[in-house]
Amino acid sequence: MKTTQKHTLRVATLGVLATLALGLGGCAGMSAQDKSTAIGAGVGAIGGSVLTGGSAVGTVGGAAVGGVIGHEIKK
Repeated sequence: MKTTQKHTLRVATLGVLATLALGLGGCAGMSAQDKSTAIGAGVGAIGGSVLTGGSAVGTVGGAAVGGVIGHEIKK
């Protein structure tokens, strides 16, 4: 792997980790059901994106389905 690619990967990874840390800070006052919904939406978005090759529609659809499933599991 070229040095430029390694640097780009490192910067992208740090950006994702920073975003994740800030996002988790907002979960402090959430109920268990709210957290489950958010986790389900995140996992669904990743799954939808992977299954559709990065399609925006697949990502949004996966997030919606995952959020509903996460919400219903914690009822």
